[in-house]
Amino acid sequence: MEEQTVLDGMTAHEIGRRGEQAAARYLQRMGYEVIERNWECPAGEADIVALDEGTLVFCEVKTRTSLDHGLPVEAVDAQKRSRYEKIAGWYLRDHDYTDMCVRFDIVALLVVNGERALVRHYVNAFAEVA
Repeated sequence: MEEQTVLDGMTAHEIGRRGEQAAARYLQRMGYEVIERNWECPAGEADIVALDEGTLVFCEVKTRTSLDHGLPVEAVDAQKRSRYEKIAGWYLRDHDYTDMCVRFDIVALLVVNGERALVRHYVNAFAEVA
């Protein structure tokens, strides 16, 4: 008989929200100050906006429960990156940050079971590769 997990019966949206909660806790443990969660604007939604010392970080969170559709980070394509840059523009327009560096991170979670996940943090994930 298979063991039931906490994920049984959860929708993809609910699993995504749990992943965002776990990512926020992870970032806080790493010393980030989470200042926004699920911040919305006309360009879309930023999962997490945080401060990492003097850097404003826009963090996309991707959670997967299997590898059937690839690694979680593979879901962040060029179109999603472009949208996140627009979201950052809206955020900076609406908030009073000056002379602050902006960075884009990805926190990817691969759920191992209902209570454990492999967490991979891609710092400066949108950096150009030379």
